[in-house]
Amino acid sequence: MVFYFKARPEAGDYTIFMGLDKYENEELIKYGFPEDIWFHVDKMSSAHVYLRLHKGQTIDDISEGVLEDCAQLVKANSIQGNKVNNVDVVYTPWQNLKKTASMDVGQVGFYSSKMVRTVRVEKRINEIVNRLNRTKVERTPDLKAEREAVNAAERAERKVQLRDKKRREELEKLEKERQAELRSYKNLMVAEKMTSNKDIASTNKSLQELEEDFM
Repeated sequence: MVFYFKARPEAGDYTIFMGLDKYENEELIKYGFPEDIWFHVDKMSSAHVYLRLHKGQTIDDISEGVLEDCAQLVKANSIQGNKVNNVDVVYTPWQNLKKTASMDVGQVGFYSSKMVRTVRVEKRINEIVNRLNRTKVERTPDLKAEREAVNAAERAERKVQLRDKKRREELEKLEKERQAELRSYKNLMVAEKMTSNKDIASTNKSLQELEEDFM
């Protein structure tokens, strides 16, 4: 079971989601998207919350309002963190999540600590949490199938891009060959013209010599 939420509408159409338990968390870790940003209460047990950015966006594109929504949702879904003030929430791109065979189910580490950011949550804001909960939808998605479908679409897109690139390169090659032929033709015409002028000059000289001889 995965729970889906909608971030504040004025920030844009952003989906926030989290797994029901550590087993769903494990699936979310395994079949995440490059656009996913992972959130967790630092040094405490909490839900694994994800924000799905729009394609082409990065962690730097998260607005202050959406960041607050994610941080409040994480805090509210931490048994310990929900009871105390001034908790830190860490967040990082999904691609920075590191999973090894020795880790427990649902447990993760990071490839690079430099890619991990922290936001301080002073206290729970019920207005935000309640607004998010009103948008909650429960689904049992096939995360593997969703990931494979995206992979297939990306492969198809890359195939089209490569085909278009090859076509452009072929057209550019043909155009270069055409331009080379035109330059060669112009050079030939210039050479022929120069030769013709020489012939005329030579002929004129011979006539003049004949006239002088006649006189």
